[in-house]
Amino acid sequence: QVQLVESGGGLVQPGGSLRLSCAASGTIFGIYAMYWYRQAPGKQRELVASISAGGSRADYADSVKGRFTISRDNALNMLWLQMNSLKPEDTAVYYCTAERLYWGQGTQVTVSV
Repeated sequence: QVQLVESGGGLVQPGGSLRLSCAASGTIFGIYAMYWYRQAPGKQRELVASISAGGSRADYADSVKGRFTISRDNALNMLWLQMNSLKPEDTAVYYCTAERLYWGQGTQVTVSV
């Protein structure tokens, strides 16, 4: 069983930055590929970024490529999503997930003037 807790969301102006964190407990964190998903009101949940178990490979949705960076520290059981140049269309609840099997409760990101 994996417990995941996201934090770091909030209200930010367009062009601003936020860093989301995901703290994992209850397992050997380093065996899981990790993902960030987001869900905007009235829309389906979408994949934002992924990172391999060892952290050597990261992939991004086209909509965030060049603006977002996913990273992890397996010794600390932590996952992050650095979000720069934020746009209003990035507004959503952001979730971290381990292998898409275990999910956190989500953290709200709102990009607005």
